[in-house]
Amino acid sequence: MTVTQAVLSFALVAGLLTIVPGLDTALVLRSAISRGRAHAFAAGAGVNAGCFAWGVAAAVGASALLAASRTAYTVLTLAGAAYMVVLGAQLLWSGLRRRPAAAGEPGGAAAAPEPRGSVWRAFLMGLGTNLLNPKVGVFYLATIPQFVPDGVSPLLMGVLLAAVHNVLGMAWFAAIILATGFASRWLSGEVVARVTDRVTGVVLVAFGVRLAATARALPA
Repeated sequence: MTVTQAVLSFALVAGLLTIVPGLDTALVLRSAISRGRAHAFAAGAGVNAGCFAWGVAAAVGASALLAASRTAYTVLTLAGAAYMVVLGAQLLWSGLRRRPAAAGEPGGAAAAPEPRGSVWRAFLMGLGTNLLNPKVGVFYLATIPQFVPDGVSPLLMGVLLAAVHNVLGMAWFAAIILATGFASRWLSGEVVARVTDRVTGVVLVAFGVRLAATARALPA
């Protein structure tokens, strides 16, 4: 297998994984609807930065150590689960405390907009979501070795494959953000914003609970 063949094969696997609806997509979509394109791109960049960090870690063997150590994996999994639940609870609370649309305000468009906050905070939210999810590291640990041709440096190949995954991820996020922009007039309504916060919050809490359950189910 040549380097080109390895990259194309990995791109197919990573591309399919990228477009499957999940936590990352929910975070970027929520940022695009509630805070605008800049925050959505920042969240997407944070997600990709976390993925890249895990990819490099897998290439140098750090993820192998994490997978081999039940204690390290459990601690990181529980930390990630707590982070997801807290973040999801905050979004649920944000969705519940929003003022319902008043009569004569279609979709609540006349309601006061949500404070946009810091773009840097959106980046950190995306970054933390991936860094505290050891399953991302395990994914790279399981896939990268399969796409390293003979005679090629595992470190360089791991970095290259992680970069490919980042490009695919950012392209997908850009498509979502731009599509959201075309429907911004409808999506900017207060009702849509409240529903988005609630749905994203539920997804985050559910994902956190699932991570915690996974940690508890690990064999001793």
